[in-house]
Amino acid sequence: MKKFLFPFMALLALNGVAGTSPDQPARRQRFKVMTYNIHHCNPPSAGDKIDVEAIAKVINAAKPDFVALQEVDVNTERSGKGKNQAQQLAALTGMKFYFSKAIDHQGGDYGVAVLTRFPIVDSAKYALPIRPELKEEDRTIAAVTVKLPDNRKLIFASTHLGLKEPNRIDQAETIMAHFGKTELPMILAGDFNAVPESPVIAYFDKYFTRSCTECKPTIPVEVPKKTIDFIMHKQGTQLKSANTTVIDEKYASDHLPVTAEFTLE
Repeated sequence: MKKFLFPFMALLALNGVAGTSPDQPARRQRFKVMTYNIHHCNPPSAGDKIDVEAIAKVINAAKPDFVALQEVDVNTERSGKGKNQAQQLAALTGMKFYFSKAIDHQGGDYGVAVLTRFPIVDSAKYALPIRPELKEEDRTIAAVTVKLPDNRKLIFASTHLGLKEPNRIDQAETIMAHFGKTELPMILAGDFNAVPESPVIAYFDKYFTRSCTECKPTIPVEVPKKTIDFIMHKQGTQLKSANTTVIDEKYASDHLPVTAEFTLE
């Protein structure tokens, strides 16, 4: 049988199944992404209760490699002084985290965060603009650059856009000003506070590809009617997405979490 071993292994190598050395890793990378507005880990049906474990349970069940989190509390009175929800969720899910503050709230911070299973090699947070005549809650974006198992780098970002469309357009333009020229593959996810037919989603569609074109509603959790939570990847890269799923989880938050599977060729 030994005389057939080398030709067989050579054939597998030619087809990309075997023969990859540590210096020549397989180029195709697969991973799963989630976006989740966690409502500061306060289940809407549970009064003032903070239930970080409930959010972690949802994440762990889905087994994502990246999570974009919105409405995250750090050291606030309502969620516990000294409690960092991004850090707590990272510990409960076995991931690394990065938090970006949007506003002061109850003696602490409130904003967005990312979780990832991959090493974080760089991070950035940017304030997003609010028009003076359309004053509302300040917004932000959190972005990390990670190193994938094949040593390539990828940018993953979480955001939560404003309630008013002119602000959302300005915020989208600011995001593109920061990330539009990057040559790295990039995934942007979050609560865009905008439906697929809105001007801001049309703007993003010029530069990003959404993981779904007929996206299912994500809010409210009981009989959801609006689709405002999205996962999208920057065009012109080797990223491809598939199998977008809106998870039917009605307890942990007032938004349904969304997942999508990605391949980086």
